[in-house]
Amino acid sequence: MLRGLNYIAELRYMLTSLRRNSALVLPLRIACTVALSLILVWRLVENAAAVVRITDDRGGNIGAYWSRYMALRDAGEEIIIDGVCSSACTLVLGIVPHDRICVTQNAVLGFHAAWRPGFLGFEIINDPATRTLWNIYPMPIQRWISRNGGLGLATIYLSGPELLRMYRQCR
Repeated sequence: MLRGLNYIAELRYMLTSLRRNSALVLPLRIACTVALSLILVWRLVENAAAVVRITDDRGGNIGAYWSRYMALRDAGEEIIIDGVCSSACTLVLGIVPHDRICVTQNAVLGFHAAWRPGFLGFEIINDPATRTLWNIYPMPIQRWISRNGGLGLATIYLSGPELLRMYRQCR
C-alpha cells in the first residue's frame, strides 16, 4: 500500500510540474488518451470470443444449425460440449474449427441419418441431407461412424475415451 501512495505522490508532483509547463500538457493528454484507448481495445478483443456450452441438444433442422454454427465459427467462439449433442447438433464438429471445440467427461455425441416424415409419420431417410451431414463431418468422425454401423435411423453414440481421443478435454 505504501508503494501505491508513493506513486500517487509522484503523479501529483508531475501534474504540478506540468501546470507550470503548459506546452507539455496537451501532448501528454493525447498520449495518455491513445494509450488508454489501446488498452481498452486490447481488452475488448481479448474477451471478444465467448464460450458456448452445449449441454442437452437433441438437434433439429439442419439449416438452422448450419446457420448458427457458421455464425459461431465466424465470431471466433469456443465450443464446450458438456452433455448430449445429437443429430443436427453434431454439425458443430465440421463447421467450427477442431481447435475451438473441447469436450468434457459428460459429452455424448449422437449420430443418425437425416430423415423426413413419410406416410403415416414413419421416418424415411433423406439421402441428400444425410450425404450433406456425412460430408461435413471430419474424417475421424466419419471413420468412427463407419466402424459403428453408419448413419441409419438408429442413433449411435460416441462418448468417453473414444471421444477424448478425437477432441481435447476441456480444462
